[in-house]
Amino acid sequence: MTTAHVTCPLCEATCGLEVTLDENQQVTRVKGDEEDVFSRGYICPKGASLGALHHDPDRLTTPLLKRDGEFVEVSWQEAYDEIARRLPPIIEQHGRDAVAVYAGNPGVHNIALTLYGRVLYKALGTKNFYSATSVDQLPKHYSAGTMFGDPLAIPVPDLDRTRHLLILGANPLVSNGSLMTAPDIRGRLRGIRDRGGKIVVVDPRRTRTAQAADEHHAIRPGTDALLLFALVNVLFAEDRVRPGRIEADLNGLDDVRALAQPFTPEAVAPRTGIDATDIRRMALELADAENAVVYGRIGTTTQAFGTLASWLVDVLNVLTGHLDEPGGAMFPLAACQPTGNRRPFAVGRWRSRVRGYPEVVGELPVATLADEIETPGEGQVRALITVSGNPCLSTPNSGRLAAALSGLDFMISVDVYLNETSRQADVILPGPSPLERPHFDLAFYQLSVRNVANWTPATLPSSLPQEWETMLRLTGIVAGQGPEADVAALDDFVAADVARRAGLEVSHDRTGPARLVDLMLRAGPYDVTLADLEAAPHGLDFGPLKPRIPEVLCTASGRIELAPAGVVADVPRLREELAKSPEEGLVLIGRRHLSSNNSWMHNLTPLVRGGNRCTVLVHPEDAARLGLADGALASVTSRAGKLEIPVEVTDEIRPGVVSIPHGWGHDVDGARTRVARANPGVNSNLVADETLLDVPSGTSVLNGIPVEVAPA
Repeated sequence: MTTAHVTCPLCEATCGLEVTLDENQQVTRVKGDEEDVFSRGYICPKGASLGALHHDPDRLTTPLLKRDGEFVEVSWQEAYDEIARRLPPIIEQHGRDAVAVYAGNPGVHNIALTLYGRVLYKALGTKNFYSATSVDQLPKHYSAGTMFGDPLAIPVPDLDRTRHLLILGANPLVSNGSLMTAPDIRGRLRGIRDRGGKIVVVDPRRTRTAQAADEHHAIRPGTDALLLFALVNVLFAEDRVRPGRIEADLNGLDDVRALAQPFTPEAVAPRTGIDATDIRRMALELADAENAVVYGRIGTTTQAFGTLASWLVDVLNVLTGHLDEPGGAMFPLAACQPTGNRRPFAVGRWRSRVRGYPEVVGELPVATLADEIETPGEGQVRALITVSGNPCLSTPNSGRLAAALSGLDFMISVDVYLNETSRQADVILPGPSPLERPHFDLAFYQLSVRNVANWTPATLPSSLPQEWETMLRLTGIVAGQGPEADVAALDDFVAADVARRAGLEVSHDRTGPARLVDLMLRAGPYDVTLADLEAAPHGLDFGPLKPRIPEVLCTASGRIELAPAGVVADVPRLREELAKSPEEGLVLIGRRHLSSNNSWMHNLTPLVRGGNRCTVLVHPEDAARLGLADGALASVTSRAGKLEIPVEVTDEIRPGVVSIPHGWGHDVDGARTRVARANPGVNSNLVADETLLDVPSGTSVLNGIPVEVAPA
């Protein structure tokens, strides 16, 4: 028996795991690492399934090439030869924008794809870059970029010191935190209570987090920005605006005061469904708390006013004096900081060809990818590379996108599964399992509620190339070096560039992600190296979050822009909502389960036990009115499409709202995921409308979709 200490790469919590293997290198047990400096032994069902993922017989271990409509196993050389034969001619004939990229959520949990994916994307030079970000969190990047100058400067709740936590549209007891890296959320929320604090949840559903809170407000979906503006209105009206230390670093305070005037508690109450008295009390309790923080997540970002809601969350933290203060919303200082010159945030550097959507953080809204494939003309997308993504399940009106993919001239998928999307590819390039590759949470330590770092070496050898080598091989092909490109030379070039930007000499004693992480650590704030992390298998703790303003700011003014022009321009659209009567029809929201992570964790038996949990939640009043019976099938119809799904009647959902979990729908032909196909669920994105977007960011509206529900 051997034991390895591993940082879990399956969600944002970065928990430490202790993995036991027998003499045949079979995983016999996975438990929480009690010595991990951050998670202290905490583990969730996803982490416990790491062995099942490693041993999954459906996980691809050989490249697949489609011949005469059927996939056949081929050598890596054959796969690269096919890519070199077909991809460069498309670029040469139709231009670089004829190749699109979709980068999925799992890639952010993979240090090789995080660091070397960007090398491939830069070599491609396409403006048609899409990712899961525009169905998830792009409004937060937009608001952070316009307020603080950096789309990655996202303040996170200082959970371990706050005494008042206001949560909107988030269920961290199930998600394990999101844009808030925090293992053992339950323990951390319990700590707030132990300090005599208070937890308030605003959510259309009485989620697991809402059940554990002191107070729950069942808001009508899509109206969070109205509620948040009303809280701002109360702060000004009651003279509770006290930014404190950072007031000298603020622009736009009076502008926000003027913008908030129409959004009184009485004006927003009919639309939000929350009583004006409660709104006023919520605002005053937030302002008067010794230390407090507002936190909004996917329910606030995947709605029609996602950018405004994201902005107003941080506006509230500023106005109450809780931004950049212990117990408030703070900026982590990760051991690996981005290198190079930081420039003020800019958007709209290019626009999508068909619908004219602006670029944000280097990408276009994935809701328009089908348009770009289907619409003839100069710049039409003719080839697609998906990297650990499953947009045929995870994007709005995914049925339309799936049909569009069949019209491509060529498609490559870098993926460990033959799934609902990769089944459409011409070439599939698999990668090693999480236990066969090194790991470092580059992205999520930038969002951590405590400054920590941990390096996980590969636990087991792999017969597959590491994914950084695969990405460099593809880079060589698109750069004109052919399938025989010198991967080592390309890696040296990448490392030299990172070293140059960090002001360091490039080293040659390491390769791949290990070398790049070492360079970034050496350039970082803690005077540590990768060797230091290798000598600390349970991680290094750099302490609690500390105030970082003004050093974190990189706006053109060098100050916090409390009323950025791009955000303020969308306020009139929100103001129009005040004149509308409360809608009487049903609206759809999403949800997730603790043992589920979007679409990519459903082929593991330990995570799908307990039967089909993919149901539509309906309030008893709505069920009685519509003739829906618990357990019976219902049809759910929107402008985009229709689906059938079992009904679950429950009073945990607000009347007028129905809820379907996202990431399911594993019943298509051609996929090789036996466990998922045996537990298919229903693809909620069949009824998600790709024409409904948050205006500034282009993020898809996945919460608050108008639907009709009837007995099937």
